[in-house]
Amino acid sequence: MEDGLKQQTIWKEPAWIWIGLLGLFGLLGTIFYDGLSAMVRAWGREEYSHGYMIPLVVAFLVWQRKDQLEKIQFSDSWVGVVIVLLGIGLYFLGELSTLYIIIQYAFLVTVFGIAFCMVGREGMRKIWVPLLFLGFMIPLPSFLFNNLSSLLQLISSQLGVSVIRFFGVSVYLEGNVIDLGNYQLQVVEACNGLRYLFPLMSLAFLCAYFFKGALWKRAVIFISSIPITVLMNSFRIGVTGVLVDYKGIAMAEGFLHDFEGWFIFMSCLGVLIAEMWVLSKIGRDGSRPLREVFGLDFPNPSPEGAAIRYRSLPKSLVFSAFLLVITAASSFLVVQREEVIPSRADFSGFPLQIGSWQGTGERMEQIYIDALKFDDYIMANFDNGAGKVINFYVAYYGSQRKGESAHSPRSCLPGDGWQMTGLTVKSIEGAGTNGIPLRVNRVEIQKGDYKQLVYYWFNQRGRVITNEYLVKWYLFWDALTKNRTDGALVRLTTLVMPNEDIKEVEERLDDFTKSVAGVLDDYVPGDTIDTSVTAPQVAIRK
Repeated sequence: MEDGLKQQTIWKEPAWIWIGLLGLFGLLGTIFYDGLSAMVRAWGREEYSHGYMIPLVVAFLVWQRKDQLEKIQFSDSWVGVVIVLLGIGLYFLGELSTLYIIIQYAFLVTVFGIAFCMVGREGMRKIWVPLLFLGFMIPLPSFLFNNLSSLLQLISSQLGVSVIRFFGVSVYLEGNVIDLGNYQLQVVEACNGLRYLFPLMSLAFLCAYFFKGALWKRAVIFISSIPITVLMNSFRIGVTGVLVDYKGIAMAEGFLHDFEGWFIFMSCLGVLIAEMWVLSKIGRDGSRPLREVFGLDFPNPSPEGAAIRYRSLPKSLVFSAFLLVITAASSFLVVQREEVIPSRADFSGFPLQIGSWQGTGERMEQIYIDALKFDDYIMANFDNGAGKVINFYVAYYGSQRKGESAHSPRSCLPGDGWQMTGLTVKSIEGAGTNGIPLRVNRVEIQKGDYKQLVYYWFNQRGRVITNEYLVKWYLFWDALTKNRTDGALVRLTTLVMPNEDIKEVEERLDDFTKSVAGVLDDYVPGDTIDTSVTAPQVAIRK
């Protein structure tokens, strides 16, 4: 070359490799179809509506590194094959257990493995963070979402009431219900802040990625999205309460309610930008303006006159593709496995006369039915003839593989304003099977001067479980080994009358528990079921 300059070389893929990659991702879509289609359906909810944009954003972030990637020749990486094998193993585990969440994470692991095979170790150093962003498109497991939702509802309610009182408005808070005297506002799931939290966390991750500063500053930007969302959502609830107090209930409904949500999200984004401006002024790089610290760079164009060399197809990628073809063929055998939904009697026929207890059925409001997503339920008040009443509630789920599962009273009771003053596990002698006493969660709750005693347990495929996390473990295990995910939550509640001895209340609950435990067997299937009866009701995976 003239002037002693060495000609630069850039690396590219021939068109046939890109066609092959498109075919490979089409194969992935076929293999992981069940989990991916469930994920896309979840994007229809406001909390996860940002999921549609994430694959496009990731594609842009990888393209942003084009000028760096074309300088690398790429090399075979058999580590990528190992990662692909891990993803395939998770896929079969998800298919056999019929749990979508496992299939969705298996897809991510497999994508990471394919990328590793394609670009090698050096290339992955350039794009692993953008690929990590794909994790934000997967919805949370249902039990984590429910627990987080209940917690945020309580926090938002408490902080919102503080805002209302700051404006001099008299207000009373009972759980998630804000009582303004003339009006009552309930902080339901739609107002818990999750509709802002997940999208804002995704944006905060991008902001931290683009921010050119110390690692601790990037961490602060990302983590701060959580308190920003909670505080701004609480402020929204507080302002809504003040407007309702002055202008009426119309201020909490319709267009104004939706506009407030949009405004609060944009305000959260504004706070995040202001935070980045402050962080850009701290430290050695404090003299640089924000537009330099936060730069949305585009890749440099390929050098003029550079020699173009074409990469060969990595052997590790070819082997991974071969493994995925085998997986696709094998998946047609796996999907013939059917989830067993046992035959059972509907709660509509549940007896309202149990021993000395006479029951009166109750109906749940549709808003709660829609939120709990059970397949069948019973709610009734049973009287022993002496004026002592026990509320009996059972929620039954024929299948919990899609994420629907019983809401734990630990999460629901505080939302109704009840405070737990005692929680223990108790054995009920005379109730149970094979000489093993029934174990229940015994909870004392209080709201003002009112006290109640609650027994609850999870009846899951012949197991009686008191620990919420064990419920999730056995859900996975039984889905894998029995093809079943059915189960129920059983809850008994009775009022503790003034000056009533708590032991008398326990005896009342014990007596009813012994009477009702055996009756439940026809309505909540146990460990052994008649498959010849259940065959017509089997749900086929595909």
